Amino acid sequence: MSLLTNVMDHSLDEGYAEAAARKRADGSGGLPRTARAKLGLAAGLVLAALVVTVGAAQARVAAPVVAKEREELIDRIDRETEAADELENTVDELRDDVSARQREALKQSGGGGRTDLVGILSGAVAVHGPGVKLVVDDAKEAATGGDGDPRETSGFSDTGRVRDRDMQRVVNGLWESGAEAISVNGQRLTALSAIRAAGDAILVDNKPLVPPYTVLAVGDGKNLSTRFQNSADGVYLSVLQDNYDIRTAISVEEDVRLPAAPSVIVRTAEPRTEKDAS
Repeated sequence: MSLLTNVMDHSLDEGYAEAAARKRADGSGGLPRTARAKLGLAAGLVLAALVVTVGAAQARVAAPVVAKEREELIDRIDRETEAADELENTVDELRDDVSARQREALKQSGGGGRTDLVGILSGAVAVHGPGVKLVVDDAKEAATGGDGDPRETSGFSDTGRVRDRDMQRVVNGLWESGAEAISVNGQRLTALSAIRAAGDAILVDNKPLVPPYTVLAVGDGKNLSTRFQNSADGVYLSVLQDNYDIRTAISVEEDVRLPAAPSVIVRTAEPRTEKDAS
């Protein structure tokens, strides 16, 4: 019985008891490592839940403010768009008024016969008459990408896309073949027009165009078509079609209609007077 009593009273080995006593004396006792890890995890979860709750509350409070700012921005865009449309209409009205005054002034000075011709050649007035319709389009398998021009630089695969320099040659070839007025996708060309590129897009007077590119030219339709196709630029276009699968189609039209250029601004020229002539 004394042995059983000793086991019950001293369940831990005396060595273990001494080690525990030393830990308590050094202050290193306390919760086991597993318990401390669980406690830290619980504290982290509580902190994360608190952050999410605070964020949701802030988003709920800020949502009406964001929606209001969005509506105000949309309203501002609509107002500015309407104002721009009104200004554009005013510009068109003023341009028409200036043209009418110019014609009247030239008639009074005996130069009325030259007004219409100058307006046609400068692109300031809409025109129509016989001519040709030339459509230039990318190849069916045209791909994007590639920084090189396959028609000038070796080492790059062709993308099958129409380039700005291609359209420049087409337009110049039509002028040289006898065209009196030209438009590209409804954009009237003038002496101040420029055909450039921005990435894969072709710009005419800084306005982007999308393929297919429809070129309308007023002139002696049949002769204009024949001269262009036999010119160096017409042959160049045929080479693009044969070698790069760029699609082209030209037809003679009885009546093509070209709009007036959106703006014809002369910055340098001035009327010549009798004093200047002397």
